Amino acid sequence: MRGRWAQGLEPRYFTWVITGRFAVSERPGGFARNHRKVRRQEELLWLAGHGFTHVLSLLDSPHNLHAYEEVGLAYEHVPLGRHDELPERLRDVYTTLSRWLDDPSERVLMHHEEFGDRLLGVVAGFLLYSGLVQEGPHAIVVLERLTGRQLGSVGREIVAATVNEGLFRYPRPAPEPLAAAEKTTAKAKAKTTKPQRAKGKSAKGAKPEASAAKKVGSGRGKKAKA
Repeated sequence: MRGRWAQGLEPRYFTWVITGRFAVSERPGGFARNHRKVRRQEELLWLAGHGFTHVLSLLDSPHNLHAYEEVGLAYEHVPLGRHDELPERLRDVYTTLSRWLDDPSERVLMHHEEFGDRLLGVVAGFLLYSGLVQEGPHAIVVLERLTGRQLGSVGREIVAATVNEGLFRYPRPAPEPLAAAEKTTAKAKAKTTKPQRAKGKSAKGAKPEASAAKKVGSGRGKKAKA
């Protein structure tokens, strides 16, 4: 092979999540009927040439695993499985990614069959798990900006599962209960209104002085006439 072919081919829909450390793509070689062995070899050559050290496959099947072994790429296979298995599988995916990325020498690619909702939902969930973002809606917005794609219902379900199951690497402060927040707001309002009432009273107390000033003025006016 010569020229750029000697360097292999970038996997389809290759996207950095954390630049230089963590990326996602379609399954190397293409998905389903579009899969081509030659293309897979070229894409794996590209990954090896660009310093990737691990591949995380989310496929339900063991497809491609033997190909990673052939090119010397370390890998982990964590299928997402059925809906009721999702929380446990997501925890496995997040902890595996974190373990690898804790080593600054690691460069990781994660893929599913397609560059679609299941893969992108896991990316958004990992952003939450790792503390890179704090809220589910924010994770979705960041994911959509990174990929230029809207996250559908399946991907949003993965984000919701991450939040509802408390799949976070670091503890997060519990939100203040609504009732307590309302009491705090009421106290703050009371404090701000007290000085205003005091000003009102002082203003009322100033009325006799104002009327006395009028009387003095009227007295001077009479002297002037005299």
